[in-house]
Amino acid sequence: MRRHFAGFRREVAALPLQAKFMPRRASPAADACPTPILARSGMRRRWFRMAAIVMACLAMAARPAMAQQILRDAETEAFMGDMSAPLVSAAGMEPRNVQVLVINDPEINAFVAGGQYVWVHSGLIAAADNVNQLQGVVAHELGHIEGGHVVRSAEGMKAATGITLLSLVLGAAAIAAGGAEAGMGILGMGQQAAMGKFLAFSRAQESSADLAGARYLSKAGLSGKGSLEFFKKLQNQEYRLAIPQDDSYGRTHPLSGERINVLREVYTVDPAWDKPVDPALEARFERIKAKLVGFVSEPAQTLQRYPESDQSIPAHYARAYAWHKSAYPDKALSEVAALLAAQPHDPYFLELKGQILLESGKPADAIAPLREAVKATNQPLIATLLGHALIATEDEQNFAEAERVLRNAVARDRENPFAWYQLGVVYERRGDIPRAALATAERYSMMGDDQMALRSADAAMQGLKPGTVDYLRAQDIAMVSRAAVEQKRKKR
Repeated sequence: MRRHFAGFRREVAALPLQAKFMPRRASPAADACPTPILARSGMRRRWFRMAAIVMACLAMAARPAMAQQILRDAETEAFMGDMSAPLVSAAGMEPRNVQVLVINDPEINAFVAGGQYVWVHSGLIAAADNVNQLQGVVAHELGHIEGGHVVRSAEGMKAATGITLLSLVLGAAAIAAGGAEAGMGILGMGQQAAMGKFLAFSRAQESSADLAGARYLSKAGLSGKGSLEFFKKLQNQEYRLAIPQDDSYGRTHPLSGERINVLREVYTVDPAWDKPVDPALEARFERIKAKLVGFVSEPAQTLQRYPESDQSIPAHYARAYAWHKSAYPDKALSEVAALLAAQPHDPYFLELKGQILLESGKPADAIAPLREAVKATNQPLIATLLGHALIATEDEQNFAEAERVLRNAVARDRENPFAWYQLGVVYERRGDIPRAALATAERYSMMGDDQMALRSADAAMQGLKPGTVDYLRAQDIAMVSRAAVEQKRKKR
C-alpha cells in the first residue's frame, strides 16, 4: 500500500536537470569526464576512445536524473500556489498554468525541466528560514521558464558540439600526418574549449534568471532580502566544501558571492526592500515546512528538531507525522488532538486525523473527519483519501458514495494514479468490470506502463458500449499505448 503524505506520492522518471538553482562544485560533465592521458602505442584505437569520451561528456551536461518521488499534499500545493501567484503574474504568466511541486530529495536545490513547472527539493524547504527565501528561489526558477532556458540549452550544446567536431577533424588529420602528440593536443584543447563554451552559456542563463527573479519580486512588491539570505546559505556551503572563491570558470553557475554582489545593488534600492513578510503566509510556510520535515525525516531527527517542550502548531504537526511513521497511532492522534483543540475545523488537521485512523486500521472512524475536510476544501487529494476510507470499510452501503467521491476527484485531478486505482476497486466491488478495466488502463497509462495500459483498455472495450464516452476514452488509451509499445519494440 502506498504511504501517504496527507495525500500520496508518485514516481516521476528522468527529469532533465537543466536550469538548476543550486551552484555546483563543478559541472557534472567535468566531474565525470577526466581528460585521459594517451600513450603512443595503440594510438588510433585510443583516439577513437578519446572521441567517444568527449562526446559523452557533452551529452552528460544535460543528462537526466534518476527517478525521483514527487510529494503531493493538498495543503502544500495550495500554499505553493498562493505563495508563487504574485511572482507568476509578475513574470507575465497565468498562475493557474504554473505549478510549484515538491520532490523528496534532501539536497538544497530547485530546477525547471520543461513546461511551466518548478520543482523544489524537500531539502530546500527544510533549509529555508522563511517564506521570503522560498519566494526568492521560485522567482529565480520562473526566470528560467520565462527565458525559455531549457529549450535554449540546445543552443549551448550545439555550439559546444561544433567545437568538439572541429577538433576531432583537425586532430585526426594531425595524427594521420604522423603528428600523434600534436593531434592529441588538439583533441584535448578542443574538449576543454567545448566544455568552457557550454559552461559559459550555462552561467549566462543563471545570471539572466537571477536578474529576472529580481524584477518579478520588485513587481510583486516582495522584498529581495530572502533571496540574498538564501544565496548566503549557498555561499556558506561553498566555504564548507572549500570551493575556490576567486573564479567561477569551470562551473555551471556563477559563484554565490558574485551573484550576491550583483543582486545586492538591485535589491537594496528597491521600494520593497524593507517590506515585512506577510505574517499569515509565513505561518502557513512554517506549517508545511514542519509537516514536510515530519514526513521525510527519520522520526528521531524530527523529535529532536521539534521537542515535546515546543507546543507550537508546527511542532505538533511535525511530531504527529513522526509518531505516525513510528507506528504509534495513539501518540500521533494526541498531537492531532492538540492541533484541533486550537483550530477545530481546520481541514488539513482533519485530513491528518482521518489519514492516521485509516492507516492504523480504523477506516470507519476516518470517514467523518475526512468528509468534513472534503466539504471545506473540495480538494481532490483529500477526496481520494475519503474514497479509500469508504472502500476500506468493506461496507457495500459506502460504495456508492465512494464512487461519487472518486469520480469527482479524478475529474478535477486526472494525474492521480492512486485515485484511479481506488475507483477501479469500487467498480470491481460493484460488479462493473469494464469500467474497472478502464480505470486500470488510466492508472497504467499515467504510470508509463504501456503494455498493461493496452491490455486493460482492450479489456474495457470488450464490455463497454461502442460510441459512449467511456468506450472512446478506452479506445484513445489503447491507440496511444499500442503505438508506444510498437515504438519500443522497434528500438530493440
